[in-house]
Amino acid sequence: MTSALPRLGRLHASVTVSAACVEPVFPLRGWFVSTALALGMVALGCSEPTAPPILPEVIVPTAPEQVATETLPKVKFTEITTESGVTFVHTSAMTGRKLLPETMGSGVAVFDFDNDGDQDLLFINQTFWPEDRHPDQPLPTQCLYANDGTGRFTDVTESAGLAVSVFGQGVAVGDYDNDGYLDVYITTLEGGLLFRNQGNGTFVNVTGTAGVGSEGWMSSAAFFDFNNDGLLDLFVCRYLDWNPRDDLEQNFQLAGTGKGRAYGPPTAFKGTLCLLFRNNGDGTFTDVSEAAGVQIKTLDAQVPFGKALGVAPYDIDGDGFVDLAVANDTVPNFLLHNRGDGTFEEIGTLAGVAFDQQGRARGAMGIDWADFRNDGTLGLAIGNFANEMTALYVSDDPSTLQFADLANIFGLGAPTQPPLKFGLFFFDYDLDGRQDLLMTNGHLENEISKVQASETYAQSAQLYWNSGKPGRTLFTLVSSDVIGPDLYEPIVGRGSAYGDFDGDGDLDVVFTASGGPAKLYRNEGGNANRFLRLRLIGGPGSNRDAIGARLELTTTDGVTQRRQHFPAKGYLSSVEFPITFGLGPEASVERLVIRWPSGKVTSYDGSVLEANRVHTLKEADVSPSTSTE
Repeated sequence: MTSALPRLGRLHASVTVSAACVEPVFPLRGWFVSTALALGMVALGCSEPTAPPILPEVIVPTAPEQVATETLPKVKFTEITTESGVTFVHTSAMTGRKLLPETMGSGVAVFDFDNDGDQDLLFINQTFWPEDRHPDQPLPTQCLYANDGTGRFTDVTESAGLAVSVFGQGVAVGDYDNDGYLDVYITTLEGGLLFRNQGNGTFVNVTGTAGVGSEGWMSSAAFFDFNNDGLLDLFVCRYLDWNPRDDLEQNFQLAGTGKGRAYGPPTAFKGTLCLLFRNNGDGTFTDVSEAAGVQIKTLDAQVPFGKALGVAPYDIDGDGFVDLAVANDTVPNFLLHNRGDGTFEEIGTLAGVAFDQQGRARGAMGIDWADFRNDGTLGLAIGNFANEMTALYVSDDPSTLQFADLANIFGLGAPTQPPLKFGLFFFDYDLDGRQDLLMTNGHLENEISKVQASETYAQSAQLYWNSGKPGRTLFTLVSSDVIGPDLYEPIVGRGSAYGDFDGDGDLDVVFTASGGPAKLYRNEGGNANRFLRLRLIGGPGSNRDAIGARLELTTTDGVTQRRQHFPAKGYLSSVEFPITFGLGPEASVERLVIRWPSGKVTSYDGSVLEANRVHTLKEADVSPSTSTE
C-alpha cells in the first residue's frame, strides 16, 4: 500500500508572476573563466514581480536507503553492438577551437520505418565545420538501420535516401500525413529537415514544400496533436542564438590553468524561441508559434528567453488537450498549458517545475513523464548538469497543475548529483508493472578532470529500479554487480531510447556517445515476468498511430497502470511506438481502457488480451476486440 502524499506544490501557490518575468539565479559552471562574463551579466529586463517567490529552506542531497541486493530483479543488460551489425560512430566536429555545438552529441530514434513489425534505428550525426572539410574525405551522414526481427541490423541509409550530411542534433518521428508510414523530422544547427516516408523503403525531403524548415539552432522536437483535429503538429525546441564568431571572441579558459580554451557555458549566449507548426492536412504546415503563445520572452525587454534542450508532451490535467514540458538549460523550465483554444499559457513557475527548491534555474536536458506510483501520482523527471540533482517534480493531483521537486524523498537525491545527465526516460525494464528510470551521462568538457578531479569526460549510466515502496527506497540505484558491467561502461553519453529489438517482449536500450560508437544493450531476464505489448491504430478524428492516447490497464492483482502514448522524450530522441506493460510473475489483464485522441473511449475485457503477446488495437473496430500479431 502506497503512502499518502500531501497536496504538493502549495509552496508556489501564492506566486503571481510568470516564469518569463522572474529573474533566475544562474548556476555557475566552475570549469571555465570567461573574460566576457567577468565584465558583468546583462539583466534580463523583466518587470518587477508583484510578489517574490516563496522558497523553502536549502535542501541537502540525501543518500537513499539501501535495498538488499537479493530483492533486486535478476536482469542484466549485455552490450551487443558489434554482433547486432550496428557500426555507427558519431562524428564530432572537435578540432581544438572548442565551439559549443561540438559538445551536444546527437539523438536516436527507434521506430518501424518499413512496417515489417520490427524496431529499426535511426542515428543522427554531426558533420565537419566547413573549414575542416577536405575534398577527398567523405562527409558523415545520418545512419538508418533495418532490423531483421532478431536484433540483427543492416545499414540501409543510402537506399533509403537519408545519406544527408548536416550538423544534426535531434529527431522526431510521426506519421504527419496519416498514410500509415512513419515520417522523420531531423533538427540541426541551422534549422530542420522533414523527410516523408514514401512507403517503399525510401524517404524524400519535403522540408521546403511542407514549410517546416525555419532557421536557428534546433534541439529536441515532438510530433503531437495540439488542437485535436486528428493531424500531428510539430513542436521544435531551439537552444541558443549562437554563431562561431561570438563564441571565439569570448576567451573561455579552464579555471585555474591560465591557459587553454574551454567550452563556454550557455549563460554566455542569448536565448531564443521555440516553434510550433500546425498541420494543415494537405502536406503543409503553418508556423503558429507566436499566435499560440509558445514563444516566451522577458516582459519588459521582450527578449527571447528559452534555451530549450528537451520536450515531453503530456495531458497533465486530463482535460483532453496535450500540454508540453520544456527543459531549459540555465533558465527556468517551461510548462506550456494547453488552453484548448489553440493557445498555450506558460505556467512553469506557478506549477513548481521551473526551478530547484532554492529557486535556482538548473542546466536541464533530458525529460520524461510517468505515473510512477501506479496511483495517479504524476512525476516529471529532468536530468540536470553535473553537481545538480536530477529533478522529480511530483503531483498527487495533476488536475491542480501543482508540483514539488521530491527527488530527495524518492531516492533520486545524492546518487544523481555527480554526473552530467543527458538522456533520460522511464521504462519498465523488469516488467514488474512499475516504471523505472534510466539516465545516460557524460560531460561536455573533454578536459574537465584537469580542474575537477571528481569529474570525468566519459561517465557511467545510472539505472534506478522502482521498488514500489514508499520513501527513499522507491527508486534504487542498481549496481553493476546486479545489472552487469556493460550498461555502466563509461561513455560520453548523450541520446538514448528503448525498444524491443529482438522480439522477446522485454525492452532493450540504445545509447549515443559524443564522438564515439553507439551502444546497443540487450535486456536479458526482463521477460521472466509477463507482459503485454500494444500497437495502436487511430480511427476517424485521431492521428494514425494514436499519439496522445491515454491508457489505463488494470490487472487481476488490483493494480492500475496509466500511460500516455508519446514517443518523443529524453534528450534529442524518440522511443518505439508499441506500448509495453509489465504484468509481473502471475498477474493477467482484467481490463484495458483507451481514451483515443479523438475522445472516443474503448474498454477491452482482459479475456481478449492474452499476456506475452503483441496486440494491435484499432480505434475503428466496431466492437472492443483485438487482433494479435
